[in-house]
Amino acid sequence: MTMIDFPPGFILLFGAFLLPVVGRNVRSILILALPLVTLGLIWSLPNGSFVTLSMFDYQLVFVRSDPLSRLFTTIFSIMTFAGGLYALNQKSVLELVAVFVYAGSAIGAVLSGDLISLFIFWEIMALASTVVVLSVGSNLSYQVSMRYLLVHMFGGTILLVGVLAHILDSGSTAFTAMEPNSFGSILILVGFLINAAAPPLSAWLSDAYPEASYSGTVFLSAFTTKTAVYVLLRGFPGAEILIFIGIFMIFYGIIYALLENDIRRILAYSIVNQVGFMVTGIGIGTEMALNGVAAHAFTHIIYKALLLMSAGAVLYMTGKRKCTDLGGLFQSMPLTTVCGIVGALSISSFPLTSGFISKSMISQAAADETLIVTWFLLMAASAGVYLHAGIKFPWFVFFQKDSGLRPPDPPWNMKLAMIFFAGLCIGIGIWPEFLYAMLPYPVAYQPYTVPHVVNMLQLLLFSGFAFFLMLPLMQRTLTITLDFDWFYRRALPTVLQNMFTIIWQVDRRLRQEVKLRLTLCLTYIAAKNNRLSNLLSRNYPSGSMAMWVAVVLATYLFFSFVQ
Repeated sequence: MTMIDFPPGFILLFGAFLLPVVGRNVRSILILALPLVTLGLIWSLPNGSFVTLSMFDYQLVFVRSDPLSRLFTTIFSIMTFAGGLYALNQKSVLELVAVFVYAGSAIGAVLSGDLISLFIFWEIMALASTVVVLSVGSNLSYQVSMRYLLVHMFGGTILLVGVLAHILDSGSTAFTAMEPNSFGSILILVGFLINAAAPPLSAWLSDAYPEASYSGTVFLSAFTTKTAVYVLLRGFPGAEILIFIGIFMIFYGIIYALLENDIRRILAYSIVNQVGFMVTGIGIGTEMALNGVAAHAFTHIIYKALLLMSAGAVLYMTGKRKCTDLGGLFQSMPLTTVCGIVGALSISSFPLTSGFISKSMISQAAADETLIVTWFLLMAASAGVYLHAGIKFPWFVFFQKDSGLRPPDPPWNMKLAMIFFAGLCIGIGIWPEFLYAMLPYPVAYQPYTVPHVVNMLQLLLFSGFAFFLMLPLMQRTLTITLDFDWFYRRALPTVLQNMFTIIWQVDRRLRQEVKLRLTLCLTYIAAKNNRLSNLLSRNYPSGSMAMWVAVVLATYLFFSFVQ
């Protein structure tokens, strides 16, 4: 067997189960080495399909290598390496095993060339990410992980039904571009959108991610939603319905992020917002838009992980996660503050950062297609992103009032992971040609033009002015926000409980009535039986026996004549 015959994701999948059986030092080496080996194998694959398997007259393709899959698996490997470096101090071996299985299955899903193997890795991802949340070991994490698993099992069921229907319609398991115009393809689209955190079933993300550990949330931010973006890119490019879904996701994420008090829930809602940009680009469907989606997914994984690393560092060193409990941390956590600001500028598309050279491609694609309303909404959304993630997060965590907390910066490995990703945010922003060279289509786009830079700086300047002008309204209080999950967390259990109570009462009443009627009927039969028995014999037992013999004989004769 050559290395081409070995799926890269299996290195992380199999390597994950070595982590519990080796010593701490060897475990640290494996955590850093396995993603690098995976990355090397990914780049050694030529374009084409490998590792095929025949099953029930269908061809399964476990490895399909092309520029699009190589781009996503590359950033997944980099994310696993940096996340592993950040999590070297993580004491929960269960979490480390789960995140490596999670990352390996995400890479497996991206490389899948057929719908069946895609579904297999899709479900492994759901189970592994559930364990990441569950590994915290608290009662809250258990409840959250069960809700998380419930939503993903529901989405997986929809996807499975869609895959089976599509295979029956087309006679092929190949995972290629399709139109959402059949029962199977529509269900596949819905299954993909659930993992992309498209409303209304998006609250699983903001519900579960903030309850993971300081390191678990970093991994969770990278794989599930971005794998969903990849399969939408692969399966439904140009599906116009995705423009409307994406725009809704963008503003839904902005509104809830502005309302939030929990720093990690702010960033969780920001994931929904940023994935909305990608979904919108997939709906536009031109080469410029699809390049922009792929580039933005790449950069988003880096700057979102950086933001969550800085938030995780604050949680790790202070034990606090509410905006109302934090502030003034720049005085004792300068490195964390700088890295958090770099991530905030990147997500806001500030010039010379990675977000500037990727998100603007999607807006440009909308302008090229004369989608004026879409372009205007994307620009307005860019201002909203700067409000909630570019300013609100660093301002309330590291500046505003002095909370009196003086924690130092986190341990060396966490600082090194943040510096690594901060460097990537700035490096990609200054030299975008390296990222552009990996995109699936030829790139004819220059982000650093004078009008584009000036327009973005003006947008960010006035957004910042609006934030500080409305600062009294931005001050957070000890409140919670109600999302759609309220319906299945609170409303649905109450409705079901009342419904089952009514059903139980009706059932009990019916059983009482049936019992009463049956008792009366048996009493009547017994009375008749007693009178008939007396006619057949003066002795009651003999008369009763004679009567039932006559009944059985009559029944036998009846069926004999019927035949």
